[in-house]
Parts: sequence; C-alpha cells; structure tokens
Amino acid sequence: MTSRPQSLWLRLWWWVLGTTTAVWLTLAGVAFYTGYHEAEEIAEGQLKSVASHWLALPAAQWPEAASATPVRDATALTRRKEAYTSEWAVLLWSGPNLRLDSHGLQPQLPTDLRAGLHRLRLPGLPGEWRMWVQDATDHGTPRRAVVLVPTQAHAALGRDIAEHIVRPALVLLPLVALLLAWALKRGLSPLRRLAGQVAALDLHSGNHLPDERRFVELQGTVHAINTLVQNLQDQVRRERGFAADVAHELRTPLTALVWQAQLARSSGDATERAQALTQVERDALRAGRILSQLLELARAQGLNRQGMVSVGLADLASTVIADHAQAAFEGGRELGLQDDAPGQQTHGHPLMLELALRNLVDNALRHTPRGTQVLVRTWRSANAYGIDVLDDGGGPTNASTPAQPGHNLGIGLTLVRRIATEHGAELQPAPPTAEWSHGWRITWPTQAANG
Repeated sequence: MTSRPQSLWLRLWWWVLGTTTAVWLTLAGVAFYTGYHEAEEIAEGQLKSVASHWLALPAAQWPEAASATPVRDATALTRRKEAYTSEWAVLLWSGPNLRLDSHGLQPQLPTDLRAGLHRLRLPGLPGEWRMWVQDATDHGTPRRAVVLVPTQAHAALGRDIAEHIVRPALVLLPLVALLLAWALKRGLSPLRRLAGQVAALDLHSGNHLPDERRFVELQGTVHAINTLVQNLQDQVRRERGFAADVAHELRTPLTALVWQAQLARSSGDATERAQALTQVERDALRAGRILSQLLELARAQGLNRQGMVSVGLADLASTVIADHAQAAFEGGRELGLQDDAPGQQTHGHPLMLELALRNLVDNALRHTPRGTQVLVRTWRSANAYGIDVLDDGGGPTNASTPAQPGHNLGIGLTLVRRIATEHGAELQPAPPTAEWSHGWRITWPTQAANG
C-alpha cells in the first residue's frame, strides 16, 4: 500500500511553530529569572532604605521601649499575596535597649547578628526571610536597625514581572500560528507554480521553463530542470535521427529483396533467376547485419558503468585486428596496426570499446575497394589521445565533409558515437593526410585517462 505523501507546507509550519513555541518558553524562563533577580535587588534596596531611614532619625524620635508599640502579626506577612508589598518587620536597638519590635520577632532572631544581608528561617514561621542589619552611632551610643521581609514577597514580584512580559506573547501565540500558516502558504506558491510549469512541459515542442529571476533559491532548480529537459530533447532528436537511419538502412535491402524475389519468380532464364536469388541472399545478409547492429546497440546501452576498468588502446586494437585479419585477407585488403602511444590506457568498458572499434574496422573493410590499406593507429598529444581507423581508399564519409552527429552515419557509426559519448570521448572524421585520405577518430581528453 502506497503511503500518502507528506505536506511540505504542514511540515514547515510545524517546524516554525515548534521553534516559535521554544522561543516563547525560553522567553518565559528568562523573564522569570530576570524578574526574580530584579525583585531580589528591589527587595534588598527597600530593606536598606528602610534601615537607613530609621537610623537617620534622632534617637529621641524612636519609641521609648518596644513594649510601648503594638505588636503586629508576623504570620500575616507570610500570607500576603500582593506582588508589590510595602510592609516590613522592623527592630531597633539603642545601646542594649530594644526600642522597637514591630512584629515581635526578637525572640526568633539569632543572638550573634552581624551587619549586612542575611537569609534565614525563623522558628515558628513558614518560609525563608531576607534580613538587613545596619549599625550606626548617635552621640557615642551605638544603634542598630534590623529590617526583615519574607522572600515570597519578592518571589511574587518576580512572577508578576515575568507574567507581564510573557502574557502578551502567550495571547498572541495562536494568532502567530495562523499568520505563519498563511505566510508559509503564500511563500510556497512559487513552488506550486513551478510544479505546474514542469507538468505543462512538452519534450517534443522544444520549450523550456521561463527563467525564475524573482527568487534566487529557485534559479538553481529551474536551471537544473531546463538542463534535464534540454538533454531529454536532445535525446529525442537523436532517437528520431537514429530511427531515420534505421529506416534508411533497412529500406534499401528490403526493397531490393522484394524486387529480386519478383524477378526470380517471373524470370524464365535459369541464369537470371540464379543471379536474382544470389542478390536476394546478399540483401538478406545485409538486412541481417543491420539487425545484428541494432541488437549490439541495445546490448551496449544495457551495460552498466560498474564494469569499467583500465583498458590499453594497443591491446584493444590488437584484439580487433586479429578478429578481422581473415576477413581482410579474403576481401583483398591489408589491415595493420601502428602504436604511436605505447602504454596508453583509458578507463572504460572493454566489451563496449571493442564493439566500437570493431564497427569502425568493419566499416572500413566493407566500404572500400579491394587493394585498400586499412590502418588502426593509436596516438597521443599534449591534451588528448585516441585511436584512428584509416584507409587510403574511397570510404563512405570524406574527412573534409564531416557528418552531422547522430544522423546519416549508418547504424554502425551511430553505435560507435554512442559508445564514445558514454566513455567521455568523441567520434570525429580523422584529419586527412597524404597517405591516408579517409577514416574515423575516437578522441579522449587527457584527463579522461584517469577515469
């Protein structure tokens, strides 16, 4: 059962929404952390301010004794829920005398208090307290102010600050999710448009995708698709040319077969009938060779690149010449080898390369008159190397008038061109010389030697 394809838009939306949520959670954590520590600093500043305020007053303005001031409920401070509290517990000493104990906390305090900031727990009271102890002297009399506040007061303040920062983002998160979905859908519209343009392409019409100049990200994709389309269109043109070659090659022997068969049937002369039947045999063999080349072409296209190895050009030429020596002798032609690139190697499929060279040699032996010299020559230059099949007779294609690629070359030469292209080489008419007037050349660039 085929699984349903995933939606790129939905996938992007989930990723962006997840990222946004992660950012929001990070913001909430940072906001609480910042708010909590800001609240601590605010609480510490308030404690110091209250202590400094009391110590700035003359001792005469302090209560006469702690018992003269009503004592408030200390547990009420721990139950306060307000974030911005303004009530503190205050204790004042003038010398050894306790002048003020606003919430009756003196029995719970340690006896060895030192000046500065303290965090402590008080017996009988829940939670932790922050305490600021500050000393001063008035006319030689030491004075001390102690101010306390429950830590839950600045914790509530921290939470309040964090909520004020995070709550708007939380409220806006659904709206952000909807806006992201809309924005991603609009942002992916060029891809949908491109998909429609690709679906509308017609390989036979020769059209391409329009250049996408609006978006840099799509230019590479459009260029790659246009390159692929161009390659496919070139292949279609080559296939059409090849079909024309096949039709041209088969039409002549098949037409001759019909004509010679009719002649043999209608002729009353035994000699003429025998000649017609002989011609029928030749045309049938010619058609058979064409079909054999078609099979070889199909076989060559089916070979994979994993079978490619290092192939010596001289060894390749020697093998092909040995296979054609008898045919050359029987046809009255001389077949030779000239190795001008000793040790030259190329990377390729041995069977395919042998098939290509065999077709060139066979082409030279079949389409030149008796007495023709045919030479297979390897060569090497500064930036290229290759192998030539040359003859001094009248071949089917003159080097001064090169044929068009993939058309009117005959099936055998079309097969050679395809094999050469698969191996990073090029099939060209060999340049004529005083000794060799016709021929074909397979050329590799120098870097192709290393595969």
